Amino acid sequence: MSERADPPEVPRWLRYAREDLGTAELILEHGQVPRAACFHAQQCAEKALKAALVYLQTPFSKTHDLFTLRRLLSDEFEIGVSDEDLVRLSRWAVEPRYPGDFVEASRQDAALAVRQARDVYETTFENLKRHGYEPEENA
Repeated sequence: MSERADPPEVPRWLRYAREDLGTAELILEHGQVPRAACFHAQQCAEKALKAALVYLQTPFSKTHDLFTLRRLLSDEFEIGVSDEDLVRLSRWAVEPRYPGDFVEASRQDAALAVRQARDVYETTFENLKRHGYEPEENA
């Protein structure tokens, strides 16, 4: 019986998610543009969810909608935030990046988005390990 090999893209998806989370945290910590922190927080959550889908070999379309991505995972795969939180976090993916008719992100919005992204990343990573994922030494 052969062991299941982890898809080689998973560590890269997780690294990109961590980098986005780190960027969002730095932006927030230094009092910079809240909408930029919100965008990177959303990107962290998106990449963490996509890492899980890649690991589980579950196809997904190109989307920034976190709720859509979450629905592709089984209910036993916890992600640390509610479906409503995913919907709210998803809103930072596209529209607020361009001038338009939307409410600007506040520092409170950014703090919440970063906290939610961290929860998604950490619980997704732990669930991956419970499903047999073995992170690299420096992960």
